[in-house]
Amino acid sequence: MNSTQTQTRVVVFTSSTCPYCQAVKRYLREKRIRFREVNVSRDARAAQDLARRGFRGVPVVLINNRPVVGFNRPEINRLLSIR
Repeated sequence: MNSTQTQTRVVVFTSSTCPYCQAVKRYLREKRIRFREVNVSRDARAAQDLARRGFRGVPVVLINNRPVVGFNRPEINRLLSIR
């Protein structure tokens, strides 16, 4: 992991039944990216926060507060400088 990645804050908003959420988490683990998961199906306040930000579904990946909606691998790679 390079120094950029160690300083990068990654938060993944998920739900318990979302297959794309599982794919995002698996991908980040494979790339050894540390992240914090927020499960909106278990955390009503987090779900409200996500809705307030204008997001209606999951996964939403926040990379240094820049949102990536869905499992958008090219955008995740770009924001995390993964080649």
